[in-house]
Amino acid sequence: MNYKTITLLPARALYILSLIFLFYSCSENKKNSNLNEKSAFGVPANDVIPFFQHWNLILGDGSNAGQATNFENKDFFYATKENKIDWVVFKTPNAGNTHGTSNNTRTELAQLKKWSPMTDAKMNATLKVMNVSTTGDARVAATYSVVVGQIHSADGHENEPLKIYYKKFPGHTKGSVFWNYEINTAGDDNSGRWDYSTPIWGYDFSVVGTDKNTYPAEPEDGIALGEAFSYEVEIKEGIMSLKFNSEGHETKTFTKNLIVSEYTNRSDMPEQVERLFVPIGQDGVEQKNGYTGQGLFFKLGCYNQTNGKDPKINKVWCSGAETHGGDLQKQYADGNYTEVWFKSANIEISEDAYSNAGYFAANDGLSKKTVYPSEVIPFMDKFKMLMGDGTNVENLVDFEHKDFFYSVIDGTRRWVVYKTPNSGVTSKNSSNTRTELHEKREWTPEQGGKLTGTCKVMQVSVSGDARVAASYATVVGQIHSGEGHENEPLKIFYKKFPGQTKGSVFWNYEINTQGDDNSGRWDYSTAIWGHDMSVVGKSKNDFPAEPKDGIELGEEFSYEVNVYKGVMYLTFSSEGHETKTFTKNLIQSEYVNKSDLPEQVKKLFVPIGQDGTERAIAYSEELNYFKQGAYNQTNGKSPENNMVWCAGAETFGGDIAKQYENGCYTEVWFREATVGAGTAPN
Repeated sequence: MNYKTITLLPARALYILSLIFLFYSCSENKKNSNLNEKSAFGVPANDVIPFFQHWNLILGDGSNAGQATNFENKDFFYATKENKIDWVVFKTPNAGNTHGTSNNTRTELAQLKKWSPMTDAKMNATLKVMNVSTTGDARVAATYSVVVGQIHSADGHENEPLKIYYKKFPGHTKGSVFWNYEINTAGDDNSGRWDYSTPIWGYDFSVVGTDKNTYPAEPEDGIALGEAFSYEVEIKEGIMSLKFNSEGHETKTFTKNLIVSEYTNRSDMPEQVERLFVPIGQDGVEQKNGYTGQGLFFKLGCYNQTNGKDPKINKVWCSGAETHGGDLQKQYADGNYTEVWFKSANIEISEDAYSNAGYFAANDGLSKKTVYPSEVIPFMDKFKMLMGDGTNVENLVDFEHKDFFYSVIDGTRRWVVYKTPNSGVTSKNSSNTRTELHEKREWTPEQGGKLTGTCKVMQVSVSGDARVAASYATVVGQIHSGEGHENEPLKIFYKKFPGQTKGSVFWNYEINTQGDDNSGRWDYSTAIWGHDMSVVGKSKNDFPAEPKDGIELGEEFSYEVNVYKGVMYLTFSSEGHETKTFTKNLIQSEYVNKSDLPEQVKKLFVPIGQDGTERAIAYSEELNYFKQGAYNQTNGKSPENNMVWCAGAETFGGDIAKQYENGCYTEVWFREATVGAGTAPN
């Protein structure tokens, strides 16, 4: 196999050559505003590692700087000298603009050519890590770490058969070096992808803290900040060979087959993965041929794995670190960044390698591109929406609103975000704000319909009155009547008291009140996981016990609402929780007499004068429609007005920005949802 080698030249030789070509280099320097004629940092980076024409440089602000010959940037990329040795510095903050779909910032080289696993390829480097973030959540595997070398796929799912990490917990002298293999997930859905981590010196990726600020013991054989180590990566006939060495440490070698998978069945999943990734829903299997036929390429530099995203979004990849609102200099000033220095590096490029331009075309600027909610959940043409500021939106295709309705990526999946404050503009018959879909089609219970959703609640109000049943709650799915009293035969709630980890999921049935007076209407609440709606505090700030089988913020659950021939069939599921099913007749009431009132209703609603009965045919022949999103049940109205529905929460006079800043809002994410006709139950 023919290939060319690009290696480090001695600094002295480069210096002599630079004198010979001084005129020409000075001329070129003037063309680049980022390069000082006389560098404040030392010699140009390409005088230290002269192979930058073979890479594009991605900076910590998300930009593609192109080939980094005669280039430096004072914030992210430059050369420096220490003890007469020249180094290339890669530096990036915890937060800034990212590249592609990543949650994380990077100052990193990406190879301009790609090659198959059957093509000979090599990369090696000598480096030292000078800083990793000093803040974050110790329970999150990615926190306090940086990737210093990669193999990345340019095709398919664009996964990573190799990531070389350094990680050090705050207060420790020594950190760990380990390498991860990410599966090339079978099928079209890549959300189940996971990494398997192998320790080199110190721990692997899965060793985390027991709580936010409690760290595992310092590794005895670890690597200190500022301590040099080297890696060699070689690909030959589908086999990846790795070698790691550092003075005073045992040299380590590893091999990994890139073209024959060992993870094709669920039973093949390593225990480490079961423990780290399966709880967050990343439980896929790999294509049997691994990365066969995919274009791979090397990356090298400083890919910061610590970010400011809330750990409840993703407990492996979202670090909860300090970001100072993205202020670069403030992050650099107090240690919330990663910095890696390279002394030498080289790659060997096969003659069989070919252009990687497609990867850059697909990923450059991608993090700044709008992905509309209708691209994530494509049923938006079947709905209209009311947002938390009272705005009605009739056409949701290619629509977003940065305050209420938009899409995000959590590291593995795209989600649609519904967000609404405690106080805003409400619909005509409600005291509560909502960012919620409203089905355009209407149907009778006899005609039926079906709604599904997979969601996670990211926030409920942190203020309210614990005695009020609606406090700290949001509705994530509904059936609403469009006729008569316009009551709600179904509301699916999530509720979590402040200071508790787990919340409750329950569903309510509201009676279709007999007669013209609807003031006596009430809900009957059924627990799914945790408590029902009637479990309240004894005083304003006195909360009941945390539910043992509850759902945490950021924990996924799914529901299916299937109305068929007048009967509502409900199914609720969540990983690690018992699947629950319920049925409710929507066309024949069980509450036609006062004696039919459940004890729960007598306890919760009768004391406030809501003690009506239901018409015998319930919702029969009334037009209904589905709703889905974030219908905030916490409001600022005084509990003295209604001890069930008036939550007494903080609203900051209706200032939405202040409510968001202080946790006085609801936020719900959906990754999947469908709507359509009802079907015969299984």
